[in-house]
Amino acid sequence: METLTTLLHDVVNQQTLTQATLNNVRKKDPAGFSKVDVKPVRLKDELYYQFSYYYSQKVQHENLLPEEALAQMVKLFEEVFKQGLLHTQEADYQVLISKKFKVTILKKAPTRTKVELTHNRKKQYLLEEGTPIPFLVELGVMTSEGKIVAKRYDKFRQINRFLEMIEDIVPHLSQERTLNIVDFGCGKSYLTFALYHYLKEIRGLNLNVIGLDLKEDVIAHCNAMCARFGYGENLKFLVGDIADYDELDRVDMVVTLHACDTATDAALEKAVRWGADVILSVPCCQHELFKQVENETLAPMLNHGIIKERFAALATDSVRAHLLEIVGYKTQLLEFIDMEHTPKNLLIRAVKGKVTAAEREKLVHSYLEFKQFLHIDPYLEKALADRLEIAQVRMLK
Repeated sequence: METLTTLLHDVVNQQTLTQATLNNVRKKDPAGFSKVDVKPVRLKDELYYQFSYYYSQKVQHENLLPEEALAQMVKLFEEVFKQGLLHTQEADYQVLISKKFKVTILKKAPTRTKVELTHNRKKQYLLEEGTPIPFLVELGVMTSEGKIVAKRYDKFRQINRFLEMIEDIVPHLSQERTLNIVDFGCGKSYLTFALYHYLKEIRGLNLNVIGLDLKEDVIAHCNAMCARFGYGENLKFLVGDIADYDELDRVDMVVTLHACDTATDAALEKAVRWGADVILSVPCCQHELFKQVENETLAPMLNHGIIKERFAALATDSVRAHLLEIVGYKTQLLEFIDMEHTPKNLLIRAVKGKVTAAEREKLVHSYLEFKQFLHIDPYLEKALADRLEIAQVRMLK
């Protein structure tokens, strides 16, 4: 820890730190925070460091003087977090701490050299305003000067919100080999290009990204953009169906955004069978359970079509998340963008982990009771029947 403490001392006292992210907690605590961001701020003409503590349902802020901030970061690395990324004006430092407290510090070229000392007055985005980004210019989100087009600001916010969710899962991806990432139903590929730009250009990871869609004209346009940007073979787009794609033996991340109805489930099944480390899914058009769900107790809700539709959609996503938990993923249902921009605003984020036999049995019992209560038979359960082995667990009496 001595080397890390020295580094923290230098970047804080020399005022070169532009932002830091501490993540990957040592011991999961449902009531605790999962990530801490640190950035310099100016308060009453004095330098402070603002700590943002991310809990499951809230974010808390704390402003500390440099000496206090240094002590707090050292404490967080010693007691809470196993990883971190320090952005400074001279370099980026990735911090990795093993179970035996062996510290590894990887130094890379700086990606955030500008110090923003305003007190949280302007939203800080992973893709900064004022810096032209080729694919955003091409897609009409930015001007050639890097200014956000007013009518496209919601899309700019959506892209950055998506990248914030990507930022949180980077520690779960291998840093040592080329990562295979598949985006099913990529469409015009705003988010595919954003994902590639962030992971490749900003985080410096080695990638092989495949975008898959059924529309030939859309795929041709995306490949033409790749050629103009010089992305080469690291990012390519193919015409194809989710269920039929089998060109890769291993995939590290699966992204599926707005795949209609059970196409989302087909993508989730693919991800599980690949053993993907990370799954990101924004479902769309969930019709399957709408036709199935029935319960006399819930009749005051289910007798109204619009209420039943929304309930069925929430039940569908809950089932998907729960089934992923049974096969060993840690899942979260997150708000993708604000409700006023689109009703399809939930994102399922799943990170591969481990589940004990006792935890698995409890999850299965909970699922079977839910399934019986709503009289449903979900596609994903049938698709993953051999992995779930639900039939081998008896219902609770």
